[in-house]
Amino acid sequence: MFIWTSKTEAAFQTLKKALISAPVLALPNFSLPFTIETDASTKGIGVVLQQQGHPIAYVSKALGIKAQGLSTYEKECLGILMVADHWRHYLQSSPFTILIDQKSLIHLDDQRLSTPIQHKALTKLMGLSYQIVYKKSIENKVVDALSRVSQAPSYDISAISIIRPLWLKKFKALILQILRLLSYYLSCLYLLLLGFIH
Repeated sequence: MFIWTSKTEAAFQTLKKALISAPVLALPNFSLPFTIETDASTKGIGVVLQQQGHPIAYVSKALGIKAQGLSTYEKECLGILMVADHWRHYLQSSPFTILIDQKSLIHLDDQRLSTPIQHKALTKLMGLSYQIVYKKSIENKVVDALSRVSQAPSYDISAISIIRPLWLKKFKALILQILRLLSYYLSCLYLLLLGFIH
C-alpha cells in the first residue's frame, strides 16, 4: 500500500517544478505524433502529453469520494476522458497513442459497452485517430506520481505552450491602424471646424 507522506509531497512538488521549468517541457511539433501516458490510483488521475519522450504538458486531478468508489477500469477510463477534454486541440490533427496500464482498456473499441463511463470515453474519442497501448505499471513512473496527488477535486494543468492564430495578431494590428487613422481624421475635422467657426 502506498502512503502519501510529507516527504512524498516534497518530492512530488520538486518533480512538478522540474516538469514546468524550461527546458524540460517541450513545445509541440504538429508534424510529429503525440503520445499520452495515463494512470489512475485510488485517489487521483495523472496524464502526461508528450512527443518523442519529452513532456509537453500534464494534468493531475484528485478524485472525489464518488469517483474513488469506481473500479480501476473506470478510473482509467476517466483518464482517457481527461485526455480527450484537455488536449483535443493538439490531438485532432494527427494520430496519437494512449499508453495505459489497464490491459483490458486496449480493447475499448471492440468491447461491449456496459457502463456510462465507457460510453462517454468512446464518444469523446470519436473523430480522433488514436491507438490505446498497454504499458506496464512499473514503467509509468511520472503519471503514477501525478495520479497519487491528494488535493481537492480540481484540475491542475501546466503547460508552456498556447495556440495563438497568426490571423488574430494581424487583425489586431489592422484594428489599431484603423483606430489611429480615425483619430487623425477626427482631429483634422475638429481643426477644420474650428477654422470655420472663428
